Amino acid sequence: MYQTIILIGNLGKDPEMRFTPSGQPVTTLSVATNRRYNGTNGQPVKETTWFRITVWGKQAEACNEFLHKGSKVLVEGRLTPDPETGGPHIWENNGKVGASFEVTASTVRFLSGREDQDDQELPAYGQPGANPDASDIPF
Repeated sequence: MYQTIILIGNLGKDPEMRFTPSGQPVTTLSVATNRRYNGTNGQPVKETTWFRITVWGKQAEACNEFLHKGSKVLVEGRLTPDPETGGPHIWENNGKVGASFEVTASTVRFLSGREDQDDQELPAYGQPGANPDASDIPF
């Protein structure tokens, strides 16, 4: 059996990089995907879905270095269900309930142009990296 998900979206905040106790880099990205359509009443509807992306190894370092809030990315990976519910991660903030889907990335491609990156040249990243066991995450 095989599972893969492909997402194209924008970062909602700057990447957050940490290191596991063994020194393995891990970066977390908050990616929003948008869908626009006309509802049953003919009015335009904008639907946003949030994904929390975990990137490992050298790819994590490149994401931390070259991506920033607003960067457009293509992510290939697998859904990682919440261990308690088996579904998306449910959260509450000031009485408002929301959900985010957890994805472990195998490939992250940078889609934003150079003008969006402060004239820095982007590396040709996207090689699948090692995906250690989730218990190795320090947070």
